[in-house]
This record gives sequence, structure tokens and C-alpha cells, in this order.
Amino acid sequence: MAFLGAIALSGVLSFAVSQRTREIGVRMVAGHAAKLLGVGVVVGGGLGVAVGVALRSQLFGVKPADPVTFLAVVGLLATVALVAAVVPARRAARVDPVVTLRAE
Repeated sequence: MAFLGAIALSGVLSFAVSQRTREIGVRMVAGHAAKLLGVGVVVGGGLGVAVGVALRSQLFGVKPADPVTFLAVVGLLATVALVAAVVPARRAARVDPVVTLRAE
């Protein structure tokens, strides 16, 4: 009886995982894009402030660490990252779960 229960549990779990494979793929792509965007914002922001301070004499009407400018750039980069992540995420969502499970 335990053997029959183990087979049934295995089948149910396998089915549940196959139903969520697309969701897992989309989350992996979106998570990777978010990590890259976060690292880019931190490193780029630090370098931007450093370069702004170094070029202070060349800036007219803008402070070296102008928050509006930095927020505008972060917003632009976030939009670009979102658009760039949509294509692989849609591709991951179209993958057949059975093919993905067989490949693993």
C-alpha cells in the first residue's frame, strides 16, 4: 500500500512541477534582470557621482550629484532593462514543460 501511495505522490508532484515550469522560467529571467539592474545602478551611480565631482567645473546648471538627473537615468535604465527582459521571459513562458523536464 505504501508503494502505491509513493507512486501516486510522485505522479502528483511531477504534474505540479510540470505545470509551474513556465512560471519558474519567467521568474528566473526576471530575477536575473533585476540583479543586473541593481548592480548597474549601484556601480554606475557611484561612478557617476565620482565623475560628476571630478568634472564639476564643466557642469552648468546641474549639481554633480543631482538627484533628479540620477532618478531620470535610473528610470530610463529600468525601462530598458524591463523591455530587454520581456523577450527572454516570453520565450521561457512558451517552452513546453515536458521538454524542459526531460532535458533535466
